[in-house]
Amino acid sequence: MQKGDRAMNSGNSSPYEPGDIVYVFYRNPHTQDVAQIQEAAVVKHPENPGDLALFLYETYYPLTDDLAVFSSKEEAEQTYREYFGQP
Repeated sequence: MQKGDRAMNSGNSSPYEPGDIVYVFYRNPHTQDVAQIQEAAVVKHPENPGDLALFLYETYYPLTDDLAVFSSKEEAEQTYREYFGQP
């Protein structure tokens, strides 16, 4: 899957700040063939204060370049359609 244009590596400068709202593709852990766009918050990583994380469904995910992160829902929806077709 193509990465969002604003994804970052841990330790690199980030275009995101704690409190930013972003959009990611999230796969249902019980039904792996189902993906949806979810809103997530950018927060300081609770275990690594110098790093940022995504807070989604009461879980912290390290903000890395392995994630497709989008700054707008419209951008996420366009990319979703390119990969998965119409919802």
